[in-house]
This record gives sequence, structure tokens and C-alpha cells, in this order.
Amino acid sequence: MATSTSERVQKHRDALRAAGLRPLQIWVPDTRRPGFAEECRRQSLALQDDAHEQETLEWLETAGDREGWQ
Repeated sequence: MATSTSERVQKHRDALRAAGLRPLQIWVPDTRRPGFAEECRRQSLALQDDAHEQETLEWLETAGDREGWQ
């Protein structure tokens, strides 16, 4: 007899848990939402002359490992 979808999903989740993993749900901004790009631009411009932002960008530049990336 065929197993139901929910039984297959539960079996898969049980296998992942047995492998030492746990489920995690995260919420992220909806990039498809109207106005998303404009809000990104607004926030970026607000940080344009911020000294702390410049310091962070410089740190990211030195800490970033881009070896092998093109």
C-alpha cells in the first residue's frame, strides 16, 4: 500500500533529526513586494556618508574571502 504524502514527509523529517539536524524557520523580506527596491535605495543613501558604515565596509573588504570567485 502506498504511503501518504504526510507520512513520507514525516519519515524524511525523522531521518533528518536522526542525522542530528533540526528544523528552523526564518522570515525574510519579500523582495517581490512593491516598494522593496525603493526602500533598499533609501536605506543605502541614508548610510552613504556614515563613518560607521564606511568602517564596516572596509572591514568586510579585508575579512572577505573571495579566493576562487570571479
